[in-house]
Amino acid sequence: MFDIVIKNGMCYSGDGKPGFQADIGILDGKIKAIGSLSGEGAEKVLEAENLAVAPGFIDTHSHSDLVALVHPEIANKTTQGITTEIIGQDGMSLAPMKPEYVNSWKKVMAGLEGSYDVDWNWGSSEEYLARLDKQPLGPNLAYLVPYGNIRMCAIGLDNRSATKNEISMMTELLEEGIRKGAVGLSTGLIYPPCNYAPEEEIAEVTKVLAKYGLPFVIHQRSEADDILNSMDEVFRIGRKSGCPIHFSHFKVAGKKNAHLFEPVMKKLDEASKELAVSFDQYPYTAGSTTFSVILPPWVHDGGPDKALERLADSSARERMKSDIRKGIPGWDNFIDFAGMENICVTFVKTEKNADLVGKNMLEIGEIRGKDSLDAAFDLLLEEDMAVGLVDFFGLEEHIEKIMVHPLQNPCTDGILGAHPHPRVYGTFPRILGYYVRERRLFDLPTAIQKMTSRPASIFKMKNRGLIKEGFAADLVIFDPEKVIDRATYENPKQFAAGIPHVIVGGKTAIEGGAVQSGKSGRVVRFRE
Repeated sequence: MFDIVIKNGMCYSGDGKPGFQADIGILDGKIKAIGSLSGEGAEKVLEAENLAVAPGFIDTHSHSDLVALVHPEIANKTTQGITTEIIGQDGMSLAPMKPEYVNSWKKVMAGLEGSYDVDWNWGSSEEYLARLDKQPLGPNLAYLVPYGNIRMCAIGLDNRSATKNEISMMTELLEEGIRKGAVGLSTGLIYPPCNYAPEEEIAEVTKVLAKYGLPFVIHQRSEADDILNSMDEVFRIGRKSGCPIHFSHFKVAGKKNAHLFEPVMKKLDEASKELAVSFDQYPYTAGSTTFSVILPPWVHDGGPDKALERLADSSARERMKSDIRKGIPGWDNFIDFAGMENICVTFVKTEKNADLVGKNMLEIGEIRGKDSLDAAFDLLLEEDMAVGLVDFFGLEEHIEKIMVHPLQNPCTDGILGAHPHPRVYGTFPRILGYYVRERRLFDLPTAIQKMTSRPASIFKMKNRGLIKEGFAADLVIFDPEKVIDRATYENPKQFAAGIPHVIVGGKTAIEGGAVQSGKSGRVVRFRE
């Protein structure tokens, strides 16, 4: 007797090969049998005639670190067919954590995760993961050790290089995180305190990753004007440490930087001949992050409380304006490469500024009756930095060229909020419906491989990413002719169409298109 039998589906194993007709029997959270199961009994039968059955999709860049403690069903992901998310991205997450930094770090995380009434009563990565595991999770969660957290625990939030002892402390925290189940290390070299780390420090810390073959997941120091030099730094780190490199949300930011696209792709291909290189990408020409990235790097020195003090200081504001207008070498100036008309607010913390959600920076200035930069500075100050943004940065032709690259796998980079980026709800169905079915950029087996076995291999996930006997019963059932994203920039909070069933750990997280209550996912640890 099986727990679930999926009948008559067109099965795509996740290895890039064509589909085959088969039934799938699920027992005790694993795929027990593949073939003709017409004579077998089951507690539940899911009819999949004329539907595709694939391994559950793996979202390699997610920001569900905090929301999983409040809304653990994470329905915006499971409704896309995502069965595993990798959190701890951009060098900023919830652990490890020292009590003296909790209040400051809440402000840092609020720009990415939002503000929730959660008791941060953990210290180590192990304690945080245990807290997550107690939640009635919809999808599985895997965790990256965040560079910002281990640097904060060793050094604090000041802009300085680490001593040898402090580097040793960071490597110990990374090693401990991996022992407790982390699947790699992340950093965001535009975000403090990660951006204070020099190349040699990072190379020394990432030597730990080389021992385990785990990836260094990196939001590089520049995705815009200085991207070529930035990539050189990343590849030097890979050579010095010996660890695999995984670029987060790979792109060339700024239409004015379009001339850099071909040199960037050439550099990527050349490096991949000698290094283990991979990258993920969301299928949109706009990004999303914390609104505080519009501020010059020096504003963040010492942490968010120091940044708030500077935002309240008129002379410091004038310096900020000057740096934004003139630029700083090596700094990704979002206002320069995107333009204020293309940077929109996605969420705020208070009702006072709720009228600004969905508005761009020029509109914010008009609504508040002041200079657009002053209006933006006031917004960050009044909201304690808990403001998100969407920035329109790129060209569709570049999105498509990156998407078909063999080193690519998809991600959502999903950041929630009152008016979030549509990728939070639509990434994977958008690829299947628009880019595969309508645009025919690549075939369905290739798309599924990019969403399943490829990311599982990069992050050393055992028993996931393939339809194979003995593997975890993480599966998605969808209609190849109807699957599509419905989320838009104007109306982003819309679930996808054409995905009736999603199974996580042998339990239905989505059944008949409806979100199911109860625990189906869990924390997936290294070597599991």
